Amino acid sequence: MRGKINTYLKPFLYGILTLFVLSCKSTKLVSDGTVDEGLSSKSIIRAHYQNQPTFKTLSGKVKIDYTDGEDSQSFSVSLRLEKDKAIWMSAPLGIVKAYITPNKVSFYNKLQNEYFDGDFSYLSDLLGTEVDFKTVQNLLLGQALLDLRERKYEASITGEHYRLFPRANEVLYKTLFEIEPKNFKMASQQLSQPLKKRLLEIKYENYQRIGDEVLPNTININAVEKNTENRIQLEYRNLELNRTLNFPYKIPKGYEEIVLE
Repeated sequence: MRGKINTYLKPFLYGILTLFVLSCKSTKLVSDGTVDEGLSSKSIIRAHYQNQPTFKTLSGKVKIDYTDGEDSQSFSVSLRLEKDKAIWMSAPLGIVKAYITPNKVSFYNKLQNEYFDGDFSYLSDLLGTEVDFKTVQNLLLGQALLDLRERKYEASITGEHYRLFPRANEVLYKTLFEIEPKNFKMASQQLSQPLKKRLLEIKYENYQRIGDEVLPNTININAVEKNTENRIQLEYRNLELNRTLNFPYKIPKGYEEIVLE
């Protein structure tokens, strides 16, 4: 079966791509630090990767607010994640479930008795940039979507953040990263394809410290392609780190496979 995803499933898929980690119980927001004008781009990038999270699992719920300019929705989903291995989400009553591993993306929809079981190509098209499991995980942890160690960057200061931009001119694919100075986590990151009129902008409004981890607290995503724009905001509730988790997922018999457009 070939068709467009319904209005409930589309924001659910955006939620898959925009999850990030935090925990609960007596947490405090991390205050902004002070930028060091003499810090080199190499030092900024090195500090960013030194602050990668080291937890093993997370679980809890996330409230998703979504709008595409015509339709707006708000709902909560259950979330389970095992770092580097799996992301699992379930909408209320299991109406829609999704399971992502490094090798594939799979979800099913009980409202329409349909399922999808394939690779990351559709999710890449949805956000307008190449997506794999590592990309999703970096996004949800407040890490750079691209490996900053693979290119040379210039550093500048904008407001209260460090800004990194490639030394080499970019024509087909442009990137821009802003890093907060307190813990060297992402403040924002922007990927664009000007010729295709595509833009993906991710903003992390604040962070909080959970034990030895510094993790996102609020995230906003704006995905633009030509004349269409999708916005999503996430709010995380009752999340816990390092619990033993399972990932119940099985496509029901008799469901029809869909090809997403």
